[in-house]
Amino acid sequence: MSESLKIAFYTDTYKPSVDGVVTSIINFKKELERRGHKVYIFTSGDPNSRFITKEKDNVYVVRGIKFKNYPQYTLAAFPFLTHFDVNRLGIDIIHAQTPFMMGFSSMIIARTNRIPLVGTFHTFFTEKSVIKEYASKNKYMQRVFTKYAWPYARFFYNRCNGVIAPSESVKNVLQKHGIKNITVVPNSVDLKRFSPEVDGSALRKRLLGQRYKKMVLYTGRMSKEKKIDTLIKAARKIKNKDVRFVMVGTGPFENHYRNMVERMGLSDRFLFEGYITDEMLPKYYAAADLFCMPSTFETQGIVSLEALASGKPVVAADYLALSDLIVNGKNGEKFKPGDSVECARKIEKVINNTDAYKITDRVAKEYSISSTTDRLLDFYKKSMSNEYARFA
Repeated sequence: MSESLKIAFYTDTYKPSVDGVVTSIINFKKELERRGHKVYIFTSGDPNSRFITKEKDNVYVVRGIKFKNYPQYTLAAFPFLTHFDVNRLGIDIIHAQTPFMMGFSSMIIARTNRIPLVGTFHTFFTEKSVIKEYASKNKYMQRVFTKYAWPYARFFYNRCNGVIAPSESVKNVLQKHGIKNITVVPNSVDLKRFSPEVDGSALRKRLLGQRYKKMVLYTGRMSKEKKIDTLIKAARKIKNKDVRFVMVGTGPFENHYRNMVERMGLSDRFLFEGYITDEMLPKYYAAADLFCMPSTFETQGIVSLEALASGKPVVAADYLALSDLIVNGKNGEKFKPGDSVECARKIEKVINNTDAYKITDRVAKEYSISSTTDRLLDFYKKSMSNEYARFA
């Protein structure tokens, strides 16, 4: 696609929040703009801001209300006001990164202005466990949300000109639930930032201290659906006491996991680093011996891609996208979801023989920013030529 496009990303989560959706948006925005396209981000944010605030880098923030149970998300108060900016900017295509308040408003704005709309299914907001934990504490409301989550997903995504699934496994799930016109476009990893060439030796020395010799890393949101309790329970079963577990990230369950570690007598073996800067993140991967992702919530698992790009094997739950990504004996090991005994066994298998795991250039070929952006632009081109989705 040679002509320059004006693209609007609509999202309910954005900086300063740090999650897979935000990382995906930033990576694609950077590469699209490098190629001469214009990317405008419409998001909800600070409840003390004006209704719509123009910030640097073409980011428009709609005044919103913090979602108490899930602080990464803000519920926009007046999202439809962005209609005027979309008209003024001459947007060619709208890309809904989330299906909530901002995404729903983008659907109406796209239909009103006859602008092609595409959507990405980033998060399994349809899962009963997620609804129970974050949507509402009221039992009746939980039943309502659970009953209508997939019907709403079908309603929203089937009114897009095209739908992006980050992996084949997610595409299969969406198709089983009646969502159509799906294309797989993986999220990308910045191979300039995450590379085996990054030096993490000084950081490794600080993190391990004098006592520990090996390091298992977790990075990501500290939340219930990430199943970090599986990793904590596995740590107690690992015979090698020279292993330290470094936890990077924050979230609503951080204190719960800290208390769990303390109750299990593992306080010294676990190091909670909390929030770290983007500049420091590649050094943490470089400092580690392996990366562990116990989550069963991943639509792709960007942090696992970052670990592989950094040349580190990954031990992960054998579920959805991670099942596709990890190959036993090659780039890591998979364990039965929620099975802390098998998780411990796989961590020990890898950490005692890291040289046997040769990380191939698959990440560079399939998940580089350049490669995934090529696929995204091809998807845009096809979606813009599609007949407009119809309200049923």
